[in-house]
Amino acid sequence: MDSLELLNHDIVNCFRCPRLVEWREFVARTKKREFADEEYWGRPVPNWGDPRAGRLIVGLAPAAHGGNRTGRIFTGDRSGDFLFAALFRAGVANQPESRHVADGLQLKGVLITAPVHCAPPGNKPLPSELGNCREYLARTLALRRWTSILCLGKIAWDQLHVTLGERPQVPFGHGAVSATPTGTKIIGSYHVSQQNTFTGKLTPSMMDEVLELFLRSE
Repeated sequence: MDSLELLNHDIVNCFRCPRLVEWREFVARTKKREFADEEYWGRPVPNWGDPRAGRLIVGLAPAAHGGNRTGRIFTGDRSGDFLFAALFRAGVANQPESRHVADGLQLKGVLITAPVHCAPPGNKPLPSELGNCREYLARTLALRRWTSILCLGKIAWDQLHVTLGERPQVPFGHGAVSATPTGTKIIGSYHVSQQNTFTGKLTPSMMDEVLELFLRSE
């Protein structure tokens, strides 16, 4: 059986996608002006959360100056600000912000992963890159029988079902609910990107509603 520690070791030492390797390392070298004094992570970003979690959140990929900088998924960017504030309101995060790996943030009962573990140019991974990283999503899914899985965005929804080898029972949508043959509930949500949160496509109350679905599943 895989362990989370072994899986994360394999993730952070992955060099399968030349385009992503080149981009993550280029960003880590050139940096963003406001982070010029920081040392960037510049590697694949591992799964993160409660090691004993029974619930899984699937995002898309690390942000170039977020997870690719800090080394923790959804950490150091506006998407993470929105997500962790919601998880704090839901009672599964001990604080509403995720700034850096030593900020004391902890999750209770929740693990976070992504279909792609390297920051892609333009936040758009190629189909081949999604395919190269699928092994890690499959191994994450195989860690245990998950009670519920929350997919942030259509790519996460589609990649989860492809990895499971199943067709979704319903089309993707915010609040869409599907399930695996073993009874794991799968819930869809708009992604917590600034494109969605700044325009009002995804509001805090909408996020709270899908988290209620996600967390009350048995």
